[in-house]
Amino acid sequence: MRYILDSNSLNSPICFISDDTREALSNECNAQNCAFLITKSNQNYIQNAKQNGFEIFITPQDLKQFLDLDLKIIAITGTNGKTTTAAILYSTLLDLGHKVALLGTRGFFINGIQKRKKGLTTPPLLEIYSAISAARKEDCAYFVMEVSSHAIVQERIEGLDFTLKILTNITSDHLDYHKTLENYIATKNSFFANPLDLKLINKDEPNARYALPKTITYGIESPATLQVKAYSLKDGITAQIGYGKEDASLQCSLFGKHNLYNALAAIGAVKLLENAPLQEICEKLENFGGVLGRMQVVAQNPLIIVDFAHTEDGMEKIFQSFPHKKLAVVFGAGGDRDKTKRPKMGLCAAKYAQKIYITSDNPRNEVPSLIIEEIFSGIPENLKEAKEIHLEENRSKAIQMAITALKSDEILLILGKGDETYQTIGDSTFHFDDVEEAQKALSAL
Repeated sequence: MRYILDSNSLNSPICFISDDTREALSNECNAQNCAFLITKSNQNYIQNAKQNGFEIFITPQDLKQFLDLDLKIIAITGTNGKTTTAAILYSTLLDLGHKVALLGTRGFFINGIQKRKKGLTTPPLLEIYSAISAARKEDCAYFVMEVSSHAIVQERIEGLDFTLKILTNITSDHLDYHKTLENYIATKNSFFANPLDLKLINKDEPNARYALPKTITYGIESPATLQVKAYSLKDGITAQIGYGKEDASLQCSLFGKHNLYNALAAIGAVKLLENAPLQEICEKLENFGGVLGRMQVVAQNPLIIVDFAHTEDGMEKIFQSFPHKKLAVVFGAGGDRDKTKRPKMGLCAAKYAQKIYITSDNPRNEVPSLIIEEIFSGIPENLKEAKEIHLEENRSKAIQMAITALKSDEILLILGKGDETYQTIGDSTFHFDDVEEAQKALSAL
């Protein structure tokens, strides 16, 4: 990536910063006005950059000399809940009258306007810095961002000073990259190891390890700084919460206990950042309408919901949002990704749903039918006999089958892709939207 600095950017003689060792300098970008950013990803190719004419080399810590980063950066990491927590926090701060930017899975937003389309959860370092600089140009006081485990390992957040770090949870994901669950857990926890950082931690997460100084906790089951005293998950979320001597009531239209955790994390963050009255924070949060592809209601009668849940833990949280209900589920698993989670996802679906439609997600370069078989293999024989299970490689057809057979007293959950608008099969990417497919199937009835 090449970042073009404003001519008056902190009075810097540097006009361009690049992190691409393949880029050759030109008359527009020459050795005197273009700097090369050394990152963990490109440090082994520095010689290429030198051969292409670069003479000025800088580190992530040097970027503060060239970009205006004077705002409060809030980082959210965890296996699940990053996107929703970030969106709730962003929305609540906006409703409190602040100028705010948001960078994450859904893209880059400033003050309610999308500036960049969705991409990596945590983009490359120079792209992050340029987004923060853009937020400063629009007078943002806060910059909310999602931080992935890949970004932590690859040091894509190097040199950033975080005002607050938030942990949602740590379960299991991306073992194709981290190799073991222990490595994955250690990576997440490494983000909270500095005793000087202000941290907001889910106290109910058993895998969380963090430096105790400057740590605030939130929880439902465990005693915590921000504590849920009573709650109901019927027709949304209703809760009584407490923070120190303050008590407040929360009501919002989100579904499920996992979203109560997400709401708590956002409330705790606003309290730490602004120290606004707890009840006022809760009232602002009630305006939040949800995130596309996260517990998104496609139809009410019968209830059809689309969600991004793509791990065993994520699926279980969705299923547990509808206790004592008859559930049908459509889901698959991505190809060229963590294979160990596939049979676990199959078992999870069989524990909760009466009707199961195992289909393709983004098979990429794997054979879709083999991915489906790996998911199916996790279901014990007694549950295979007790449940209605369909193996359908065509995701559009699987959604159509599920909706056609759906009864008025059943809930259909379409899981795995959320607000993705594509499907990757082999080397080709096609337009595909679970919400659109569900609506087409409903119209055809």
